[in-house]
Amino acid sequence: MSCITRLLAVVRKEVRQLARDRLTFGMIVGIPMLQIMLFGFAINTDVRHLDTAVVDQAGSQLSATLIADAEASQVVHVVRTARDSTELQERMRRGEIAVGIVIPADFERRLQQNDRSAAQLIVDGADPLILGAAQKLTQMELQQDSTLQQGDGAPLFELYNPYNPERRSAVYIVPGLIGVILTMTMVLFTAVAIVRERERGNLELLINTPVRNIELMVGKIIPYIIIGLLQVSLILLLGRFLFQVPIVGAIGDVYLATLLFIAANLTLGLVISTLAASQFQAMQMTFFFFLPSILLSGFMFPFDGMPQAAQYIAEVLPLTHFVRIIRGIMLRGADLLELLGDIQALALFTTLTLTIAVLRFHKRLD
Repeated sequence: MSCITRLLAVVRKEVRQLARDRLTFGMIVGIPMLQIMLFGFAINTDVRHLDTAVVDQAGSQLSATLIADAEASQVVHVVRTARDSTELQERMRRGEIAVGIVIPADFERRLQQNDRSAAQLIVDGADPLILGAAQKLTQMELQQDSTLQQGDGAPLFELYNPYNPERRSAVYIVPGLIGVILTMTMVLFTAVAIVRERERGNLELLINTPVRNIELMVGKIIPYIIIGLLQVSLILLLGRFLFQVPIVGAIGDVYLATLLFIAANLTLGLVISTLAASQFQAMQMTFFFFLPSILLSGFMFPFDGMPQAAQYIAEVLPLTHFVRIIRGIMLRGADLLELLGDIQALALFTTLTLTIAVLRFHKRLD
């Protein structure tokens, strides 16, 4: 038998094995399709329609024109009004809005004098792309009355960035990185560990024990909860001392939110372990989940820049809610009650995935 014949025999065997492995074949086709769909349709760095609240203390036709022109720019989308700047910043702290417009009572006089900004633009500048989009409004001019244009004087808006005044990228990246690292490690560790025990036959020891499925599931994830908390502590320490990333909110809230997020990822890993037939398949499925999580969660690209369909998908992902929570606590000083919607979403995801894992898991060799 020649070398070429032996080589072709091995190739044919490998092709037949790949053809029988439906999950691997699905990954071969699915990952390129997923990437091209995400980057082609869902990822958009041209941020538009940022949720905005307005404080209109002038109450004039010109102030109404300013609001209309700001919306016409497609940078902002006015979703609510506020009584004063204090209420506006409270809404921003809770993550309800990304931009606030404050129009003072002497708005028209400021326009005429042209010696200072006529209105204030408050931006959640923790996200550089949101800040960059909002900066376009500072040079906007009113379209209704050319005699009241700012011209070469002061800009129409004074930009105020309360949460990242130095505009450092580490302030934006490090909190979200906590969620990315936990997603990658917690899901993978849990899925692979349980599949490995099944492959090695260690689960045989549990067949004749009184341990129930739910007890086994919880017992499997507790060690990884401790590992996750250690990882978070390390990231927080490095972020604080290497990059001076602030923790404006309560450190206890950081750990409570992280604990819930760890639980969500670990229960997802349990579900994957019930679906995967091998450690390799468990890693494949983890990567297939990890890719849309990192791209759609708002960690890398602003959530508001995504099309509506992509936002619906992102709302299912735990990382989306955790990124909002952790940035809200660390950068804006929000507490857990102010972020209750995302906390509830994580709790619901954890409950559903744990239920699915328990129902699918059987204490048997197959």
